[in-house]
Amino acid sequence: GHFRKIKRYINRFYDHTVITPSAINFPAIPYNTHPTTTECEPESYAAPLHHKIKKMVKICCIGAGYVGGPTMAVIALKCPNVEVAVVDISVPRITAWNSDQLPIYEPGLDEVVKQCRGKNLFFSTDVEKHVREADIVFVSVNTPTKTRGLGAGKAADLTYWESAARMIADVSVSDKIVVEKSTVPVKTAEAIEKILTHNSKGIKFQILSNPEFLAEGTAIDDLFNPDRVLIGGRETPQGFTAVKALKDVYAQWVPEDRILTTNLWSAELTKLAANAFLAQRISSVNAMSALCEATGANVSEVSYAVGKDSRIGPKFLNSSVGFGGSCFQKDILNLVYICECNGLPEVAEYWKQVIKINDYQKTRFVNRIVSSMFNTVSNKKIAVLGFAFKKDTGDTRETPAIDVCKGLLGDKARISIYDPQVTEEQIQRDLTMNKFDWDHPLHLQPMSPTTVKQVSVAWDAYAATKDAHGICLLTEWDEFKTLDYERIFENMQKPAFVFDGRNVVDAEKLRKIGFIVYSIGKPLDQWLKDMPALA
Repeated sequence: GHFRKIKRYINRFYDHTVITPSAINFPAIPYNTHPTTTECEPESYAAPLHHKIKKMVKICCIGAGYVGGPTMAVIALKCPNVEVAVVDISVPRITAWNSDQLPIYEPGLDEVVKQCRGKNLFFSTDVEKHVREADIVFVSVNTPTKTRGLGAGKAADLTYWESAARMIADVSVSDKIVVEKSTVPVKTAEAIEKILTHNSKGIKFQILSNPEFLAEGTAIDDLFNPDRVLIGGRETPQGFTAVKALKDVYAQWVPEDRILTTNLWSAELTKLAANAFLAQRISSVNAMSALCEATGANVSEVSYAVGKDSRIGPKFLNSSVGFGGSCFQKDILNLVYICECNGLPEVAEYWKQVIKINDYQKTRFVNRIVSSMFNTVSNKKIAVLGFAFKKDTGDTRETPAIDVCKGLLGDKARISIYDPQVTEEQIQRDLTMNKFDWDHPLHLQPMSPTTVKQVSVAWDAYAATKDAHGICLLTEWDEFKTLDYERIFENMQKPAFVFDGRNVVDAEKLRKIGFIVYSIGKPLDQWLKDMPALA
């Protein structure tokens, strides 16, 4: 009779709400016990059942940046039974998320946000309210590289993470799952756990690590169809319960065999390791590109043949002016610091080489430009096509274009820049900012007192290249492959140079027009052989 009552009761709820398995929290049953009607009477389940059913899981994400915004938008789209709030103290950023002009450019993001915004996806500056109401709190705040003090230049600065943790502890009135979404050093969870526990006022927190593996430019596709979702938690009954709660969210669209669960430390280290391995591949092929130029080999042919080996594969084997983005350099520096702190100097030195080769590649590219143009670019106009660190994004964090432009400015060049997604304000900021300043929230970044006078920003590639002595291709935007290079050649100073830092143009075609072309890792023009670059 009791079970029939329960069944009728649940059926009534099905008429009003969507219930996921994790939404019904039955009382915990001790391990190795199998309750029978005599050991555990049905009445003990029947009475509190209506208190245990939640109509909607509430998720809050602190940080409305490149990770928090797209990730939460896709969770909202794929989980209509979950209410998602993305919070940030930056009023301009939240205003932009609530407008038609989103603060970041990512193919497909606009459509996802517009479908969910105002329904089960909200962007707000009321951080404390949404944290207080949430069941699961994602923390996706900046973790910049320290610029001073212990570990300066390598260690992650966890100031923003710590203040977020203290705020969560301060405003919480119910138990919460706190999820690390930012890239953080190994053992951060332990530190955050201590802060939450010592300020908890009796509230229980479970810490999970759920690193993101998004590639900018394909982030929405990566979220819709991830290679894997990684969730790390404490290996305790409470930890397993927390892992399952987050797993249930992702399982609404991600196949279960792609949701991997590990302990906390493995999850934290996997993120650093994955980025280190990817960056290492780029530095490996870039090291080969220097050798290819010296010997007359073609790096594209070499990398294609190497990538045909199924043990190696073809991805991340394109030679270029160098890697950029917010993660690779920062995460490797972090890895180096962790290795040094754990008494592993040889391992630290090994990973340092990945960054050294990346810096060498950028320096080599600048030296090639200067040496090719009669060993000076002073007062010569150089057109820079592409400023973002890769195509299909407006992100300029650690873009190789910054170092290339600074190198040319050091030789007193005049630079005209065109990028379809990067604003003039952002370009000027990047060229006047100190290293690592970009990774602090916008309102805490130093304001540029002056702009760089030798730098102008053009509306299109033709304006940027008019009267230029040379062109640097620094981002592989598709539109650069189809430009009218004959028209560009006619409007340039002669000899006209093209320095292709992404191997996007057909070098032979451009040579026939009359350009002197340098493509990274490709056999050199006779002109370039006669004027060797000193690295």
